Amino acid sequence: MSERRRTPRPTRRYPWLRPAGVSRADAAPRPAPAPPGPPHGGPRAASADGTPRDLDERSVVDAAVYRDGRRVGTPGSLAATYRRLREEPGAMAWIGLYRPTEAELLSLAEEFDLHKLAIEDAMEAHQRPKLERYGETLFVVLRAARYLDAPEEVDFGELHVFVGPDFVITVRHGAAPDLSAVRARMESTPELLALGPEAVLYAILDAVVDGYAPVVAGVQNDIDEIETEVFRGDPEVSRRIYELSREMVEFQRATRPLVGMLHGLMAGFDKYGTDEELQRYLRDVADHVTHTSERVDGFRSALTDILAVNATLVTQQQNAEMRALAEAGFEQNEEVKKISAWAAILFAPTLVGTIYGMNFTHMPELRWVWGYPFAILLMAVVCVSLYVIFKRRDWL
Repeated sequence: MSERRRTPRPTRRYPWLRPAGVSRADAAPRPAPAPPGPPHGGPRAASADGTPRDLDERSVVDAAVYRDGRRVGTPGSLAATYRRLREEPGAMAWIGLYRPTEAELLSLAEEFDLHKLAIEDAMEAHQRPKLERYGETLFVVLRAARYLDAPEEVDFGELHVFVGPDFVITVRHGAAPDLSAVRARMESTPELLALGPEAVLYAILDAVVDGYAPVVAGVQNDIDEIETEVFRGDPEVSRRIYELSREMVEFQRATRPLVGMLHGLMAGFDKYGTDEELQRYLRDVADHVTHTSERVDGFRSALTDILAVNATLVTQQQNAEMRALAEAGFEQNEEVKKISAWAAILFAPTLVGTIYGMNFTHMPELRWVWGYPFAILLMAVVCVSLYVIFKRRDWL
């Protein structure tokens, strides 16, 4: 990007960012939420003269002015950063924000002529990764990720980057990535930082892509554990597969657009006269993100296969349980048949004995000489007949 001479810019108004019927003078900015730390940002840099930062700019993690790759100023506020940048010919401002307020974004928009659509995206967040050019300014949206060991899940953050001829503005909506480490790395290599805002952009891209490596390793470990749980028959494994699959969908949305974005940047090397060192730098980042994207695609495919295998194993287990129940029912039915058969056999002599035990006076067999042998024989014939019938039917 070519260097340009900075001049005071006319104030621009953004009526689409205010409620209808409220003038800019009447519209009070939202109170800035106290950032928690801020995450990975360390203590905020103090101003060069030791004065504290403006309390209305609590979202500013760090603001610095660089010339020839070295920090020449750490202003105490956005306004002081603007003034210092104007006073330093050939300098570059790098402003880092964490969940900024509307007033801060409006201030940056008016100072650096940022496009209204880019400001709206940075204010609302929840954007998909993209790269857009508005005149001399690049607007880049990145989705950073980090792996949380304790809950075994992937946490996603969002980063918006404005890159102009003499400024870089980063707007974070999440804990990742650790831009303080990126700034420290760039300041430790002034020859790289001297290449200007494009070098900072590529360093940020590299940090975001490198941050994917621990996530890939963590997810791979999770998939290995899930495979073990599937064949162990863990009843909770289906929920874990589903949750990890959703995280991989988010991870895929974060990495897949980056491939096209980086190739778009590489296609503009000749047009915008990108330094050869930065060209090599960006190609390396593109290789890494392509590899990561392929790994994520592989994870999604593996999880789909694991889910299918788990469904098959669950079905087989259910079938085995149903078969066991059916066999138990069959055995129980066989026992019932045996009991019923013996009950019928024993019922026959009981019935005969009951009839002849009624002792009526006019029963013809009571005074018959062969009455008793006849009753015994009748009982035996009935019992044997029932036994033969039940045996033939495999009830006994």
